[in-house]
Amino acid sequence: MAGNSDPLTPRAKLAVTAGKAVAAASRAAGRGSGSVIGGRVALKLDPDLLGRLAQNLDVVLVSATNGKTTTTRLIAEALRAAGPVVSNALGANMPAGITSALAGGSEAKFGVIEVDEKYLAGVARDTAPKCIALLNLSRDQLDRAAETRMLAENWREGLAGSKAVIVANCDDPLVVWAASSSPNVIWVAAGQMWQEDAWSCPSCGGVMQRPGDDWFCGECGFRRPTPTWALSGDHVLDPHGSAWPIHLQLPGRANKANAASSAAVAAVFGVPPQVALERMYQVQAVAGRYDVVQFQDRDLRLLLAKNPAGWLETFSLIDPPPAPVILSVNARSADGTDTSWLWDVDYTRLTGHPIFVIGDRKLDLAVRLEVANQHFQVCDNLDQAVQMCPPGRIEVIANYTAFQDLRRRVGN
Repeated sequence: MAGNSDPLTPRAKLAVTAGKAVAAASRAAGRGSGSVIGGRVALKLDPDLLGRLAQNLDVVLVSATNGKTTTTRLIAEALRAAGPVVSNALGANMPAGITSALAGGSEAKFGVIEVDEKYLAGVARDTAPKCIALLNLSRDQLDRAAETRMLAENWREGLAGSKAVIVANCDDPLVVWAASSSPNVIWVAAGQMWQEDAWSCPSCGGVMQRPGDDWFCGECGFRRPTPTWALSGDHVLDPHGSAWPIHLQLPGRANKANAASSAAVAAVFGVPPQVALERMYQVQAVAGRYDVVQFQDRDLRLLLAKNPAGWLETFSLIDPPPAPVILSVNARSADGTDTSWLWDVDYTRLTGHPIFVIGDRKLDLAVRLEVANQHFQVCDNLDQAVQMCPPGRIEVIANYTAFQDLRRRVGN
């Protein structure tokens, strides 16, 4: 819990100082933010550093396959109404990056931390969080991440008996299965657009029934819990039945769902929904996502989509045809090197849009679009693709490292 005693031993202080020095050297050399390498060095010098840094903070952990960076940012904005916040806002979400972020927040009251799904159980053990937000689980990075049922099992075991308040999406059966081992869960009806990873019951393997917005297993009785918070159109319904308007600068239904979960988390810390939702309006873009940038006399809107669930949500918020769309896909280690997930995305939703394809794996994507009967052109790079588009706004959708490449090219 928050207090004023200094939890850092001399060794921990040395580790923090060394980590910051290495991070600064990495930045000076133009090798990125340095947060990961700095955190690695600090943890080598003091393996217990993450726990020590978290000791004086009220910690919130946020984990999911989609939406965790944005939700982390929304929660951080909401909690600033109650005190200073330290957060890994740039998305370095494994233990080294998290350690770096917390090392920079000596005056903070709250730590709002995005955590990679594979590391959630370990980070929760180290940081003793007051609250954990679980948004969704879907297929992602097929060569690196375990399949979704195994991740859910990992969460379920790691969170069993946790003292944290778990704020969990009751519309995702995998999240419900994972959270159900915890004694204190707040259920949020945040929706689930992508359902292809939740057709079999995580509890018994039976076939999931999905009448309307409900779901249940016809074989073992595992079913959707009753939510106390819900996303309803443009409003968040709180446990008292009051409807609070969501005003976001971020587009799309998925971000309203993220705001609903964030409001439920903020309430755990005593920040009322009206205050929390008003503060979320400040967020215009998250690590470059949703930014509109000028490039070659066009307006490019930069959208990140790194797995089938993310692409489905992104297609729902782009401008209608004939708005041109540039798609960029890489398959580097940070993306996952397996591109078979492209076959799970419904590209017929782009019918009517002129499509331009770039990125390391543009030919993989071209084959997929060909099978989906889409009209597209393969281009050498972003500059060529933009020149082929008419003046006006262009929707640019990219997966993880392709998105970083785009941001560097447009100077964002």
